[in-house]
Amino acid sequence: MTENLDVVILAAGLGTRMKSSKAKVLHRAGGKTLVEHVLDTAFTLTAPERVFVVVGHQGDRVRETVGSRGVRFIEQREQKGTGHALMAGRDELSPLGGLLMVLSGDCPLISSATLGRLISTHRKSEAAATLITTIVEDPTGYGRVLQYGDRVRAIVEQKAATAEQLAIREINSGNYCFQATEFWAHIDEIRPDNPAREYYLTDMIGILNRAGGTVRALRIDDPGEALGINNKVELAKIDALFRARKVEELMLAGVTIERPETVTIDAGVTIGMDTLIEPFTRVLGATTIGEQCAIGACSIIEDSALSNRVLVRPFTSIAGSEIGDDAQIGPYARLRPGSRIEPGAHVGNFVELKNTRLGAGSKANHLAYLGDSEIGRQVNVGAGTITCNYDGKKKHPTKIADGVFVGSNSTLVAPIDIGEGAYLAAGSVITHPVPADALALGRARQVNKDGWARKRR
Repeated sequence: MTENLDVVILAAGLGTRMKSSKAKVLHRAGGKTLVEHVLDTAFTLTAPERVFVVVGHQGDRVRETVGSRGVRFIEQREQKGTGHALMAGRDELSPLGGLLMVLSGDCPLISSATLGRLISTHRKSEAAATLITTIVEDPTGYGRVLQYGDRVRAIVEQKAATAEQLAIREINSGNYCFQATEFWAHIDEIRPDNPAREYYLTDMIGILNRAGGTVRALRIDDPGEALGINNKVELAKIDALFRARKVEELMLAGVTIERPETVTIDAGVTIGMDTLIEPFTRVLGATTIGEQCAIGACSIIEDSALSNRVLVRPFTSIAGSEIGDDAQIGPYARLRPGSRIEPGAHVGNFVELKNTRLGAGSKANHLAYLGDSEIGRQVNVGAGTITCNYDGKKKHPTKIADGVFVGSNSTLVAPIDIGEGAYLAAGSVITHPVPADALALGRARQVNKDGWARKRR
């Protein structure tokens, strides 16, 4: 019978070398936080019984970020090292038995294939512990792996290493698999006998050896997969790698991406076949884009759903919105959260929508603001139209029925209803409901004063 597997992800530290007030694992690469990448990989493993996240610095924010993923949390109230992080979860973890996998929350490139090999290697060797190691050109800052034959004897940290040990290029990745029973039997032997006065998980390697256990290493060929993120230079490199992978994945699936090195696409984005993404576009968050769309250069689309054959012209900003088939947006348009553009509708240059539905076949092609509005089918919204939805305290709705013609430079003072087929004369300020099929004029009669300009000169 296969032993159960429990995974613990270490995510409690500040990460001082990041030079940031934000917890290290909350920094983003490829559209996800570092800890989310590690969680995604952990959940690909064959039936992990439980996944725990150790939280400490900015623990509430970490909980908010990953709490919906079905994980359990261990609180490390004081950050006294990686060994102390496991001690903080002793009451919950120690009765579980089986295998205990410990992963570093700042190691986003570790793959499910490598973790699968770690489990397999550990089970076959019947070791007390197995750790992932790799050989790097410059091991500065990493713990060195001391081996004797095929057994790992100890891990020595950079500050404690001798000159001979510093020459070793095989490093510890901070990712382990332990026999849980043996681990918990010896956890209290970790002592804070170091300059930082912390409890290091790496000490367990020597402790298990002294107890008669065997410790093995799984050496992987790709150093990049095993390395953690320690500063923003490394973070930028990892972000670029994730994004390069994403655009390659999309192009292989039939998406055309012009100048892919200039495009930013988050990991959670989906894009349909034969869609065109022009240079310097950013597609972010949980965005979905259908087939045969065209996204113009320098556009930004975030947490939005675009159907098929949608045309987004250059320099358009779309957030939290839904766009139907064959709609056209931009250039220089802005769709704020809550906007819904129905099939065949047009939103043109310098038009802004917020919490507004624009009905099928309707058009707002120039210089308009439409907020908190319900706009029906086949409506024409003239240039310079504004819905005055805010009275200084509350937002109010505007309702425009099917087939309405709104003349240029109209001002609609909400709350207001415009009936089906009505016409609003250009330059009108509309403050009262307009019946269906009526013509509404809300402007003063023109007065010409002959000779006035000549006299003024």
